[in-house]
Amino acid sequence: MAKRILIVEDDRFLRELIVKKLSNEAYDVVEAVDGEQGLQKTKETKPDLILLDLILPGIDGFEVLARKKDDPTIAAIPVIVLSNLGQKEDVEKGLGLGAVDYLIKAHFTPGEIIEKVRNILK
Repeated sequence: MAKRILIVEDDRFLRELIVKKLSNEAYDVVEAVDGEQGLQKTKETKPDLILLDLILPGIDGFEVLARKKDDPTIAAIPVIVLSNLGQKEDVEKGLGLGAVDYLIKAHFTPGEIIEKVRNILK
C-alpha cells in the first residue's frame, strides 16, 4: 500500500509542485491549505508523514505541531517542517515541538525534499 503524505502549504504553486513530485513517486498525497485544515486532515487520514509550512493562514505551523503533540491519536506521526523561516530560534522551536526535520525552502529543491521524505519513510 502506498505511503500517505499530508502537505500543509498555503502557497498553491509550491504545494502543486510538491504534490506532483510525490504523486510521481507513487505516494498517496493529501493536501491542506491552512493549519486548521491540516490538523483536521491529519486526524481523518492518519498520514505516514506530514510536510508542514510554518507561515499559514489561521493557526500557524508551530501551533499545529503543539496541538498534534498533545493529541495521542496523531502525536507519533512524523513531521518535516518546510519553511522560509530560517532563524536558529525558529528551527529550534520547530524541532523542539517534535518535527523530525526542518528544511528551509530556499535551500532545498523539490527533488531533495522528496529524498528527505523517502529517507524518513524507510
